[in-house]
Amino acid sequence: MNEMYSIGLSLHSIGGVAVLAVIFFNLYFLISMNDLKKYKRLNSVVLWPLTFTTLGLVLFTGVIMMAAKHLDFSFANIIMIIISVVYIALEAKRIKALKYLSETKDHAFNAYKPIARTLLQVEFILVLLLSLGMWYL
Repeated sequence: MNEMYSIGLSLHSIGGVAVLAVIFFNLYFLISMNDLKKYKRLNSVVLWPLTFTTLGLVLFTGVIMMAAKHLDFSFANIIMIIISVVYIALEAKRIKALKYLSETKDHAFNAYKPIARTLLQVEFILVLLLSLGMWYL
């Protein structure tokens, strides 16, 4: 049982690093791209599936580890659940804002970038603090 829990913890840690990397890639492509149509295409084909796959990895390993601990909720587990829900809500808000951007208006992408950059930075800081807390506490 201890081996399963330690492997789950390792996978959970790797998933946390993967989520951080995906948020960083999202931020990098947001800053570097200037064409809204290409950015929307990249997001729908690559970044959104990658984002939610890595998030699914973290949530799935977290659920498995909670089951291994017989659903023993600690303060750290509750904080992880809350931050996961906040992360999903921020991603949904960012995706919804991008979905309804008009591709015919030139300034629409420039108006979207600061909002999306702020949301991605908040997500990155939340996940980084959560990961640091998981590794060092």
